[in-house]
Amino acid sequence: MIQVAPSLLSADFARLGEAVAMVNTSEASLIHIDVMDGMFVPNITVGFPVIKSISTIAEKPLDVHMMVSEPGRFVDRVRDAGASIMNVHWEACTHLDRVVHTIREAGMKPAVTLNPATPVMFLRDIIRELDMVLLMSVNPGFGGQKFIPNTINKVRELRRLIAESGSEAVIEIDGGVNLETAPSLIEAGADILVAGSYVFNAADSHKAISDLISLS
Repeated sequence: MIQVAPSLLSADFARLGEAVAMVNTSEASLIHIDVMDGMFVPNITVGFPVIKSISTIAEKPLDVHMMVSEPGRFVDRVRDAGASIMNVHWEACTHLDRVVHTIREAGMKPAVTLNPATPVMFLRDIIRELDMVLLMSVNPGFGGQKFIPNTINKVRELRRLIAESGSEAVIEIDGGVNLETAPSLIEAGADILVAGSYVFNAADSHKAISDLISLS
C-alpha cells in the first residue's frame, strides 16, 4: 500500500500545531519537514527549534528533508530535534558515504535525495546503504510547483537499480503529487508520496490523504 507523507511546507505556519494534529489523526505514515538554508535553494524555512517543537506533538515519524549545503554538519542537531529520517541531497554532499554512515550511527534512517536533473545511476555505489531515496519531481525550494513528467521514468530506473543491487531502500517522491500524477508514480514503483499543496489546500485534508492511499 502506498504511504503518504504530508509536507508541512504547505501548511499555514501560523497554525502549525493544528496541521501536525491533523496529520496525527490521518492515515499518513510520516510528517515531511523541509529545511532550507537560502543557499542550496533560494528559500529559507524552519530550523531546529521548530522541528523540536513539532516532535513534541507529532505522533508520526519525522522525515526531515535537508535542502541545505553540506548537511553532514547538522546530523547531531537533526537527531536531537527528533527526526527519524534524515534526508540529504546528493548534490549537497561532498562526502556522501561519510554522511550516510554518520546518519545511521546517530540512530536515524539515512535517505538521499536527487534533484530532477541528477541521474539515478549516481546512487549505484551507495544504494545498498540507504533506507530511502527521494526523487524530486519539481525543482527544490518552493511548494506548489508543476510536476516534471520524466520523474516516472526515473522511478522505474530506480526500482530496477534497487532490485539489481539487493537494496532495501524505499522510493519517495516529492513535488506536484496529486490524484492526477499519483497513479503513474505508484505504477512505476513509488512507495511514499510527499504531498503538500494537495493535502493542505484541500477542503478536507483527511480525505485528500485517504484518496491518495486508496489509489494503491
